[in-house]
Amino acid sequence: MDCSLFFLFSFWALTGSFIFQTTAEPTELCPERILGNERRRSCPKPCKQDRDCPNKRQCLCDGQCGLSCVAPGRTCPWPLTPSPDSIVHLLSPAPSFSALLEIRCLPGFTMTNGLEAAIRRCQGDRQWSGEEPVCSGVADDELLETVHTAAPTTAPISCPIPEETASGVTLEGSAAVGSSIRYSCHPGFQLVGNRENFCQEDETWQYPHPICQRVFCPPPQEVDQGYLVAVQRPEYEVGDAIYYLCKKTFLLDGPNRVNCLPNGTWSTIPFCRARCTVPAQRSRVIVGGEKLWPYDIPERMVPHGQSVTFYCKHPEKYCSFTSTQTCFDGQLSAPSCYLEPTWLQFKLFPHRLVSEIEQCDPSDLHATIPHPLF
Repeated sequence: MDCSLFFLFSFWALTGSFIFQTTAEPTELCPERILGNERRRSCPKPCKQDRDCPNKRQCLCDGQCGLSCVAPGRTCPWPLTPSPDSIVHLLSPAPSFSALLEIRCLPGFTMTNGLEAAIRRCQGDRQWSGEEPVCSGVADDELLETVHTAAPTTAPISCPIPEETASGVTLEGSAAVGSSIRYSCHPGFQLVGNRENFCQEDETWQYPHPICQRVFCPPPQEVDQGYLVAVQRPEYEVGDAIYYLCKKTFLLDGPNRVNCLPNGTWSTIPFCRARCTVPAQRSRVIVGGEKLWPYDIPERMVPHGQSVTFYCKHPEKYCSFTSTQTCFDGQLSAPSCYLEPTWLQFKLFPHRLVSEIEQCDPSDLHATIPHPLF
């Protein structure tokens, strides 16, 4: 371990705080897999995201193995077998994956590599990284006895963190007396209990440790006039997706893909909207920018959300103006100004229909009609 890395770990240890989290580091901060140079039996299955991993494993950065499928709750051997010439301190709240420990030689001994301390990390294979450092030299027997006797009293006073809590909850803060920690859960889990805890003077926690419960979504609701495309299950996991389709002639209003959210609910459920009958029989209307007779409109119907423009007669002048209505789930009514031509008007005087006469000048509309609709 070079000097810069040693000072980085030393600074982290002296702060008295920790961050124990099991979420994957960004890919750019995780080294590539270097199988030939690793001092370990094997690497876990490589991955890019959690869904690449089986069972309850997660895609996490596992040292030189890179992003790998590991079980963050598993622990490395602890405590280690005592050594007569070194002292070991666990720098993390629990010996779980990615936890750190520090090894220092007793006074009178030095590490053969010249470093003052060695840092080892709990790997995905449940073993501590690297090799146990060798402390060499001859120490005075009386000094050794004094160090071994005093060593237990120099350990920092802190509150214990149960292994089952550390393996299921992400912790941030310090477990030292007078400090506090904050809990959070991995995506797909919900925290049950207090989000923050305080280490009291008697080395006990103020509140019981919370737990993380897996979140599930109930079966998705059916949509009227629609189909649900999904594998039928009593419950769905966070991130699961289902799809909706509408029956013929109905239009999907909303997303066709719906996801199970971290709070146990589904994202926006769509609707299947009905078509509308155009309420005009003997007058031309504008649909999609085109002026059409009702019988030129297929089935005389327009889809949900489609706008239809009607022609209305000026109350005093021989001219027309337009008013637009929009189809909404089978409902489309003509504007109040619209008058349906009679059969005789349509047959004998088609050129005099309101939809066929000259349109009014805008100034005439503003002067006579309080709120014209265009």
